[in-house]
Amino acid sequence: MTSLMADTKHDSRPGRYDFRTIETRWQRRWAEEGTFRSLNPGDPGADTSKPKYYILDFFPYPSGAGLHVGHPLGYCATDIIARYKRMCGYNVLHPMGFDSFGLPAEQYAIETNVHPAITTQGNVEVYRRQLKMFGFSYDWTRELTTSDPSYYKFTQWMFARMFESWYDDQARWTDANGKECVGRARPISGLVAELESGRWGIDASLELVREPDGPDRREWTDLSRAQQRQVLDNNRLAYLADVPVNWCPGLGTVLANEEVDSEGRSDRGKHPVFRRPLRQWMLRITKYAQRLVEDLDGLDWPEPIKLMQRNWVGRSTGAEVVFPLADKWTIENGRWECLDAEVKLEGPLSYNNFPYAIRVYTTRPDTLFGATYMVLAPEHELVEQITTPQQQGAVNQYVAATRNRSDLDRTTDTKEKTGVFTGAYAINPVDGQPIPIWVADYVLMGYGTGAIMAVPGGDTRDFEFACTFDLPIVSVVRPANEWIEERIGAMAGGIDQRAASGFDEVAREFPDLGESVAEHRARSEGLGDKTTAVLREKIGLDRLADHVVKHPRAWGEAFTGEGVSVNSPGSAELEVPGGVCRLDGLATPEAKANHAARESQKRADESMTAWLRGQWSRYGK
Repeated sequence: MTSLMADTKHDSRPGRYDFRTIETRWQRRWAEEGTFRSLNPGDPGADTSKPKYYILDFFPYPSGAGLHVGHPLGYCATDIIARYKRMCGYNVLHPMGFDSFGLPAEQYAIETNVHPAITTQGNVEVYRRQLKMFGFSYDWTRELTTSDPSYYKFTQWMFARMFESWYDDQARWTDANGKECVGRARPISGLVAELESGRWGIDASLELVREPDGPDRREWTDLSRAQQRQVLDNNRLAYLADVPVNWCPGLGTVLANEEVDSEGRSDRGKHPVFRRPLRQWMLRITKYAQRLVEDLDGLDWPEPIKLMQRNWVGRSTGAEVVFPLADKWTIENGRWECLDAEVKLEGPLSYNNFPYAIRVYTTRPDTLFGATYMVLAPEHELVEQITTPQQQGAVNQYVAATRNRSDLDRTTDTKEKTGVFTGAYAINPVDGQPIPIWVADYVLMGYGTGAIMAVPGGDTRDFEFACTFDLPIVSVVRPANEWIEERIGAMAGGIDQRAASGFDEVAREFPDLGESVAEHRARSEGLGDKTTAVLREKIGLDRLADHVVKHPRAWGEAFTGEGVSVNSPGSAELEVPGGVCRLDGLATPEAKANHAARESQKRADESMTAWLRGQWSRYGK
């Protein structure tokens, strides 16, 4: 083998491909002549009659290890397309960049005591040299580096624009292709103008009311300054909220689910990770769920991929329902009565104006009669409020144990169901019966309201939980025969030929979800039409959730302090070399600039998440 390699190395036979000489020569010529440069309109030699084609690769993170085999594996495919399109007469834009901010760079800097701006620049140079050795047809004049202030100041600027915007789901407009669209972002100042003029109002839960005579409508001028600010914050595309996150004390930052292994430890360093609520900046991407689904229709993608995307969004139609707490409410002669004399309702009782209650979202409001218990996510704010003294110890122990489990682990179908009773009860609004409230980790705070009405007669997870803890199982909707055969023994009273649920008010309001069934009418006798106060139609999301965009103490684009927006591109106050970093105390020019800028601007020691900075790079440079 050794002699063969030696012979090959010194082979001088005619026709041998001398890749070192040939490829180096051509790559040098491409660079000198700008072969792959994409000319802008107005540049000498630019041909604006050519059709445009934009090809963007996933920007690599420039680690100290250099490129690995996974990088060129994908880049080869896109480069083939780029070269083919050029030969077909297209004006191809094919840039490359480096997603250089991030926690790994900061951790490496801490270990070596060198600022990440310095180590990252060296890594970028290595990556650039290696990528050029492959001969990929990139336009290197358009190179991007996300830790460059000339780049990330626009990320900060866009975040500020999202903070100053809200999503108007009734705004009608026409896109560049002539398509009529509904729903778009608008300046928050326009919302203020509508409210101040009196054209729009606010309901008891501080949600927008566009109708002049809407129920429990309140005027903007009737609200306090704090309530007015809450209304605006409830509608901003960028907002602050207390959400459960993966907190890693060892790394001093929040981790994405993908950065936590199955044992509840960080991928980097194997430090323990805990689920805990923290105040985070969020982006209200759920407002765009309908657009995300509709725009899939025009994409030239394989149908299985589009189906996967639709399922990822998980858009559904259903209802939000109020379950009043049994120790605070009673129902008499079709009217709800609050047992707390100190409660003063602002306006008539309604879904939005119903204190001391649990709100859930369901795609099947016609199964309300089958709700035999409720489940709260361990992180739900009501857990601590409603748990009885007798159950406090067990609940606290259970909640503490679930903090170390990932969302995937908590929701896997093969996992044994666990939970604990809070000692509290809620009232099923359709039959007035009390049902127990449990805490279980198969309900996630990040989806819906963080609470569910459990219908074990029609849902597999609820059924397994009910069997584990010996809870009632009532048949309300006829499932598939296979489902019945597997579970018939646990059903209360079996299933008749045409089992159905709900009562006629629900069925009329949601005609696609259930039929009016007269035999169930007697079960709601005397309760009246109270559903008008506890139920409203709702577009829901089973998968898509608003995105966290803040990382405390990780190298990235700096946020300003809470309530203080950043300035527009070109502002000197945004030009902070290197962004936020825990090594800002080092004696380097970058660290000193960082420290001085944050001190002058009261900047928080927080940065944006990695995915945010790379999203807008697809628009080119």
